[in-house]
Amino acid sequence: MATTQHYVWAGGHFVLLISALRYILAWAFFKTASLWWYKASYVGAVVSYTIVCQKSLGSPQPTAAWVKRALADENIQYLILALFWFTSKPVTISLFPYTIFSLFHALTFTRTTLMPQILPPGPPATAGGPPTPHPLSKRLQVWVRANYDSAMRVVAYTEILILARVIVGALMFRNSFITPIFYAHFVRMRFFQSQFTREAIVRVTVKIDEYADKPDVPPAVKHGWGTLQSLIGKWTGAPLHAPAGQAPPASGPQ
Repeated sequence: MATTQHYVWAGGHFVLLISALRYILAWAFFKTASLWWYKASYVGAVVSYTIVCQKSLGSPQPTAAWVKRALADENIQYLILALFWFTSKPVTISLFPYTIFSLFHALTFTRTTLMPQILPPGPPATAGGPPTPHPLSKRLQVWVRANYDSAMRVVAYTEILILARVIVGALMFRNSFITPIFYAHFVRMRFFQSQFTREAIVRVTVKIDEYADKPDVPPAVKHGWGTLQSLIGKWTGAPLHAPAGQAPPASGPQ
């Protein structure tokens, strides 16, 4: 039986999903969308992630151990990031990862909580056994399982693209210089915690290497790229070409 807290968590994801899609579609078709939709998206994110963080970590404690554990939690990281985006100048592409996460959470909530209340169950698999889920519920479950990993890879590449966007944005004075510094630290945390992010960074690095190795590329570009790789390696504490060493997490942020 779903609790009130669970419904509020799901409500946050539905608000995020609907508001973000409204804002992104307007942006994609070169229309002006109200900033209200952008802000509402991150309000939904803050509500949902706050509930998850409270359930997993409990009430905040004024201890170094609790703070250390909290900062290592990916849901806390996405919560802090959502608060940062809410209070910063809008960056539309920043909504994409949250929208993807919310899509999967909304679909799962619909399948496990809403559908059983409005759709009749299927016939028992065996005589005298419990009823099976409705066929539509089964198809939804199959779709979520089949597309989850691909969606997480899209998130990983999108987060790299967001980093590039805010770096360029800072140079063009479209966002503050604090934004790329803050977001780069977030990507660094994802590098260590997410197999999908590590794979994406390595593949992007390989592609840039292939371009930099072309004979017609100016030496200054090659040298600059090599220096950047070295700096990133020192910053992350791991070489960009290091092979991935652990399996992907069973689930993404909640």
